[in-house]
Amino acid sequence: MSGLTDALVIVAAVALVLARQFRTRRLATDRRWWLLPGILGFLAIRDGSLTDPHHAAGSVALLVVELLLSVGTGTGWAFTTRVWTDERGDVWTKGTAATAGTWAGGVVARAAVVGVGLAMGVHLGSSALMLGFAVSLLVRSGLLMWRAQGERPSYVGAVARPAWEDHT
Repeated sequence: MSGLTDALVIVAAVALVLARQFRTRRLATDRRWWLLPGILGFLAIRDGSLTDPHHAAGSVALLVVELLLSVGTGTGWAFTTRVWTDERGDVWTKGTAATAGTWAGGVVARAAVVGVGLAMGVHLGSSALMLGFAVSLLVRSGLLMWRAQGERPSYVGAVARPAWEDHT
């Protein structure tokens, strides 16, 4: 994909995620939570322009830093998101002010990586940014699913039987 197409895909994905992350939403644990990050990751890797061919070592180092920042950002998003269970046992989520701060910190950190790259003469393309965003989403979604498992009360769906009916 071209840089412009990558940029449009990234902007659309960020807008979608932001709109969903800061609304109160029921967490659907049966959905394919990994689908959007998987598609973004595939598109980023398929392009083949993750690294600068003229500065291989520097661009690989910056890509590793980008991916580590992405893991940290996704972790921050997941643990600053409010997660709770309603009386029916449904798990709900909503981003908090701390989640917004994590978003801002992630943007600043990524801008710093790009700045360091430019200072070194290394160009990380939009594919690296897309892969980083995919990693952040995957980590966030996976950790939210993990947190949701701890939120589900054990009595939901269980059939309570009176003690006098127990024939065991």
